[in-house]
Amino acid sequence: MIAADARILWQLLRGHPRSGDHAADLAGFYGAQADSYDHFRERLLPGRDALYADLAAQLPRQARLVELGAGTGRNLVRFGERLSTLASADLVDLCSPLLAQAQKRWQGVSKVRCHLADACTWQPQQPADVVTLVYAMTMIPDWERALDNAIAMLKPGGLLAVVDFTLTPTQSPWARWFWQHWFAHDGVHLNGEHLAALAERLPMHVARLGESRLPYLPGVRVPYYRFIGRKA
Repeated sequence: MIAADARILWQLLRGHPRSGDHAADLAGFYGAQADSYDHFRERLLPGRDALYADLAAQLPRQARLVELGAGTGRNLVRFGERLSTLASADLVDLCSPLLAQAQKRWQGVSKVRCHLADACTWQPQQPADVVTLVYAMTMIPDWERALDNAIAMLKPGGLLAVVDFTLTPTQSPWARWFWQHWFAHDGVHLNGEHLAALAERLPMHVARLGESRLPYLPGVRVPYYRFIGRKA
């Protein structure tokens, strides 16, 4: 997989396109990475296994799930045997190359549906029991609109689960500046306001902060959070 990592690192060094067309920029950036996306991101994106383990313990049987910014659809695998108890899973993404990987992965599984659509506006036909945003809010320009849309599609008592990179008050000004600019080069916009916005909208919640190493950057760590909130 060294050659695949090299291709992805080259894309990361080149940076995220900035044409003004968000869908086209996503396709341009991730198109060459799509077939190797999951292998590299398993080491880059922490906290997903823990988030889905927490969710699996709280899901009702026959739950309707929506994942906004679902990418390749890999996260559903993290439910393990609990996946069979879902009534449906709608995977929504604006990046066509990544969504094509999700369609290939879940082809023939009728309860899993893939939608090429905007997380800020797409709505399911029926209210959802759980909505997930997994390393998606930092990639959505109008993240507040996407967050409000996610909460709007939840039924009362439904769960919103989020995991993402963040900035924290305990970081030095230099560290905050570095991570903001380092990630923004690749279209990921770290924002210390996300967790506060989640907590304000969903007061019934559990949130945890952590730090993770990054591939090929020995000795440095980046903060991230896990959040599960319940709609009143």
